[in-house]
Amino acid sequence: MSNIQVTAKFKIHPGKEEAFKTLAQACMACVKEKDTGTLQYDWYFSDDGSECRVRETYTNSNAVLAHVANLGPLFGQVLELSEFTPEIYGDASDALVGVVEAFSPEVFALYQGL
Repeated sequence: MSNIQVTAKFKIHPGKEEAFKTLAQACMACVKEKDTGTLQYDWYFSDDGSECRVRETYTNSNAVLAHVANLGPLFGQVLELSEFTPEIYGDASDALVGVVEAFSPEVFALYQGL
């Protein structure tokens, strides 16, 4: 299995929930328009709107890197409104881990699955 799964965890700064949701919509539009290797890109919010999880699946590490490049400044704006922690599942390339290294990602290699 070469797919890479990501859980992007965001703790949204107080009072920034609506601005964050507006950026979430812009991110979705960007992904629909530009990404080619994105298989899943689902946004979830806690009941109080203070936390967000984005469940993502990509064809491989290069598709994740393309996604990050496509979002560009939008992702920077999201980071201004939240604390970000990535979880990466699968055979992530060194290049991918390096791109998110500053965010102290949790990286999990596949042991077994269906």
